[in-house]
Amino acid sequence: MPWRECSVMDEKLQFVARRLAGESMAELCRDFGISRKTGYKIFDRYQECGVQGLTDRSRRPYPYANRLPFQVENYILNVNREHPSLSVAPILAAASNIANRYQASGGTAARLLRWALSVTF
Repeated sequence: MPWRECSVMDEKLQFVARRLAGESMAELCRDFGISRKTGYKIFDRYQECGVQGLTDRSRRPYPYANRLPFQVENYILNVNREHPSLSVAPILAAASNIANRYQASGGTAARLLRWALSVTF
């Protein structure tokens, strides 16, 4: 008997179809060899987004660590252009006044300024 070829998407569609037909989640997950957590995730994504929700998603993190908000970045770069002799500390102190709830680290701001010096505007 030859091997039956199937894709991940076909398996997910079969899983959802059988779940919609009324089979229990535990039994389905056992048949497909997945955890119940994964089974619920697949079914919930189908309910939220339809068939499109079953496609693979990017595993890349959405928020970037050490990334400054756009307004704070622009403010730091503008202050640095106007006052190139200022160090990072006074610029950050001024930036924290405009962005009350955001606390930038000195390393992040210094990295931004180093990047700005390496790029020609």
